[in-house]
Amino acid sequence: MAEILTIDPEHLKGRHLQRAAAVLRDGGVVIYPTDTIYGLGCDITNKGAIERIRRIKGRSHRKPMSFVCADLANVSRYAQVSTFAYRILRRSLPGPYTFVLPATRETPRVLQTKQKTVGLRVPAHAVPLALVTELGNPILSTSANLSEQEVLTDPGDLQRVLGAQVDLILECGHLPVMPSSVISLVGDRVEILREGQGDLSLFRDMGGD
Repeated sequence: MAEILTIDPEHLKGRHLQRAAAVLRDGGVVIYPTDTIYGLGCDITNKGAIERIRRIKGRSHRKPMSFVCADLANVSRYAQVSTFAYRILRRSLPGPYTFVLPATRETPRVLQTKQKTVGLRVPAHAVPLALVTELGNPILSTSANLSEQEVLTDPGDLQRVLGAQVDLILECGHLPVMPSSVISLVGDRVEILREGQGDLSLFRDMGGD
């Protein structure tokens, strides 16, 4: 079963982050908290770990997966950010949103859609941001559940359902059930692809669906 570390986002322990980063560097899979739901993650530069997560979830290769960046500068390394998009990102991040943007060459092809876009997150939660910084690479961001199954928000359920298939669980209690909102900014046009957490009124005012 997975190792479990209880982590307090307001009082982060360096040894917990170092342990998690070491697991990720070794190609491991980690469950971690975000500002929305628990995420199932790995180092995005490790193709084997990405494929392992697909197998764990039973997720189709046709469904893209997003990843967590540390900040806006990190986002601009992996996505083409126009002036239009930058203004929106600057107002909205960190926050409970996944933004879809044109990918740069830095983004692993396995995480790009056929349209060469990518989904990126900068959560308003200390744990994933600190973990990305400690690792030195973004981490995959997909919900910690089996495909087509309910979202797991209780640490006990995470251990019961996924504990035998992951290497480490960073838990900080119950989290909300609702995932992030997904918003496309491709072509300097706002399109709401999924309604989740966060205030969507701003995006609708800017021409979202």
